[in-house]
Amino acid sequence: MTVHRINFRVYYEDTDAGGIVYYANYLKFAERARTEWLREPGYLGPTFARDLGLAFVVRRVEADYRKPARLDSLLQVASSLETLQRTSLILEQNMLDAEAPSTLFCRLKVQLVCIAVNNLKPTAIPASIAAKLADFQRAHGK
Repeated sequence: MTVHRINFRVYYEDTDAGGIVYYANYLKFAERARTEWLREPGYLGPTFARDLGLAFVVRRVEADYRKPARLDSLLQVASSLETLQRTSLILEQNMLDAEAPSTLFCRLKVQLVCIAVNNLKPTAIPASIAAKLADFQRAHGK
C-alpha cells in the first residue's frame, strides 16, 4: 500500500537527557505529518477554519512505542487513511527510520473528528472533502 511519507530530523530539543526522543514528541511529529497529509488533497490550509468554519481535532490516540529514536536520526512518518466515517477518520501513522525503513520506532492510530469551530461540536465532513479523502484513500491503496 502506498502512503503519504514525510521526513523529520531529530534535534536536541526533541530528546531527553539521554539523547532519546522524548515519547510525547512522537505526537508532534505525527501532527506535522497529518497537517501535510491533509494539505495534499488540496483543501486544508489557512482557509479551512476561516472559510468553512471547520477544524479536524484529535479525539483519540493509541501509541505503540517499539524502539527508541535518537538524536540526529532521520525519521520518516508514514500516514495512511484507515477509516473514513461521516464525522471522523482514523489514520495509522508509523514513525520509521528513513535510512532503514524496516525499523519501526512508533505506531500511532489517530482518530480525528471534524468540528464546527463556532460551537466545537462534531459535524459532518463536507461531502466535497469526504470525496477527496475517499479518492485519496483509493489512490493510495485502501
